[in-house]
Amino acid sequence: MNSKSLCLDILASAGIPVNSHEPWSIHVRNEKLWDRIISQHQLGLGESYMDGWWECQAMDEMITRLLSIDVLSQLRPSPTVIYTAFKSAVLNHQTKSRAAHNAKHHYNIGNDLYSRMLDKEMAYSCAYWKDATTLDQAQINKFDLICKKLKLAPGMKVLDIGSGWGGLLRHAVKNYGVTGFGISPADNQIIGARERSVGMDITYSQQDYRDLQGQYDRVISVGMMEHVGPKNLRTFFKKCDELLTKNGLMLHHTITSSYSKLSTDPFFDRYIFPGGVLPSPAQISQGAEKLFVIEDVHNFGLDYDRTLMAWYENINKCWNEIPQYNERFQRMWNYYLLASAAGFRARNLNLMQFVFRKNGPQERYIPVR
Repeated sequence: MNSKSLCLDILASAGIPVNSHEPWSIHVRNEKLWDRIISQHQLGLGESYMDGWWECQAMDEMITRLLSIDVLSQLRPSPTVIYTAFKSAVLNHQTKSRAAHNAKHHYNIGNDLYSRMLDKEMAYSCAYWKDATTLDQAQINKFDLICKKLKLAPGMKVLDIGSGWGGLLRHAVKNYGVTGFGISPADNQIIGARERSVGMDITYSQQDYRDLQGQYDRVISVGMMEHVGPKNLRTFFKKCDELLTKNGLMLHHTITSSYSKLSTDPFFDRYIFPGGVLPSPAQISQGAEKLFVIEDVHNFGLDYDRTLMAWYENINKCWNEIPQYNERFQRMWNYYLLASAAGFRARNLNLMQFVFRKNGPQERYIPVR
């Protein structure tokens, strides 16, 4: 069976027509598309879209349908996929030097893009849409949910590992009277966070989590564990154990994979989050083993679908305001947002918040929702 016939069979089984009127139909502009997909899988699909080889009005729904039939299981492993998996098995893609480079690749793209795509506080992670109708409110809901789960109180020292543009720490300091400490390896984020937090009891530092020292009553990471890498999860949790006070609480908010793996989607590895790998709950649990008790696990992955679609809507109203991002970049970015939304919609991906406490006798923990 040739590449086109195989692709058409797979598309038909997913209910995806070709050159048809349905919003999730693929419209082919270059017939070389089929060979490219079969030889490169996810990378071929994404790059061919960037190159204008195909269009789709509702790409998020089209990819959701592909994921729902476990499309990769119907394809032979491609050389690209095999090579990516081999590199991930042999190399540590999140050493200190590589982690800094990887973070800057994504987060230093430009605050002019992120300020147009995100909410007012520039929270670049899943919002919590319970009782919210706007992205701004949903992100404040997320901040407050985290603060309540951690039972913040005045005078506590709170560490945010991977603090982004500082929205969570500002909320915690302003509403709960804590002292905030935030780190990020991306200088654009640290500069922006400092500018937005002038006069507040928050200290920001551009550094790697492995270099952290001190003791904190609460430790948080939001959207950071995805960048730690499976080879470093044990190191990460050991460092958290050093940093957290004996009776402290810790919360990690992270995208999770439905299965354990060492490598990521080749498209996302090349263009979006180099070196990033989504951990599974099993990998997280193993990393924390004998160090922490998992007090609570909260999965609200479908809220990330809605968050990503809000980001997609926001940025696509504003591309004309930031012409320095060319058409190929725009197509790459839109593919990233819509393919990610599809992953959550198909339930291949989830968003989980884990609350941890150190091993040993502790008072009862009451979950918050």
